[in-house]
Amino acid sequence: MRSPVSQSFIGSSRYYGEQAARVAFYALYERAMRQSARPHMKKGAQAPRPSSPVPSETQLFQGIARLFAKDLEDARRGYFRINRGPYSNARELISAGNAFLKDVPMVARRRAQGEHQEVSKSNTHLPRYYRQNFHYQTDGWFSDESARIYDFQVEVLFKGTTAAMRRQGLVVLSNILKDIDQRQCNYVDLACGTGGLLHPALESFPRLKGIGLDLSLPYLHLAQKRLDNRRALYVNANAEQLPFEDNSLDVISCVYLFHELPPKVRALVASEIARCLKPDGHLIFVDSLQTGDTPDYDGLLELFPSLFHEPYYASYLACDLKTLFADSGLEEVSVEPAFFSRIGHYRKAKNSSS
Repeated sequence: MRSPVSQSFIGSSRYYGEQAARVAFYALYERAMRQSARPHMKKGAQAPRPSSPVPSETQLFQGIARLFAKDLEDARRGYFRINRGPYSNARELISAGNAFLKDVPMVARRRAQGEHQEVSKSNTHLPRYYRQNFHYQTDGWFSDESARIYDFQVEVLFKGTTAAMRRQGLVVLSNILKDIDQRQCNYVDLACGTGGLLHPALESFPRLKGIGLDLSLPYLHLAQKRLDNRRALYVNANAEQLPFEDNSLDVISCVYLFHELPPKVRALVASEIARCLKPDGHLIFVDSLQTGDTPDYDGLLELFPSLFHEPYYASYLACDLKTLFADSGLEEVSVEPAFFSRIGHYRKAKNSSS
């Protein structure tokens, strides 16, 4: 059954007013970010030129409008509950924003000098590909401060739309739960980070329990701090070797994980997901668009790995995800774009025992 938390009462004016304020708020920080980064940019450096046109501002805001229209309609239909995001109050939000701006010059310096290996010599028990300053961010994935500002960074990058894009994964989850008793559903969110999908899922489906799994202890600690109750369990583990028995899980979700994995590791993680899912189990996949999903955005996707340290993103753009998952026994059910995200639903065959 769908979530009993109906939001059919949400008025369009209220919803769009809140979302417009959200977009404007993060736009102010984006402008401040650009001004703060400018003195640290490499003089004379030529901006990369993509092979496809970059979307105009009008095209981007049209995409945002489509996303918000669907978000509102889905909430009214009871697919999920719209929450206010990870920050509990305005003071915490502004504090994260100030910390984000404080980090901007250091990020800009790393980008200008091509430095992204500051954390490579620490946490040596973790995979080498993971020990990098992804996005040129200070401390990579390895500090409380990195975890604290991560959500703010992502919202600035995507103009305040990240929560709405993630919620499209809850539409898939809601449809899955029509056929599964929430109380009996074994659900795991891989690479849960600070709880960006796990927390809204548990808020929207009050009988559901979930496990958040991540390789970063600081991010897990923050996720637990934000939602620490009996329905949420947090596990520090690697998605390449999941600590779950064969055929034991009903639903696995992952958000923005696969574009940060090397190609060989993507295949390993897909295989592990298939191993752990029960026959007829489900994968909810939320990640970046790929080339051709929304052709108007292709130029910006091409620029992304050069603007932000994303070493495996270019290979992700060309990865045949349908075949990748099919090779592990997961059939593609649906794929839909949601602004700059791709929302996929994959299913393990009923007669599979692998």
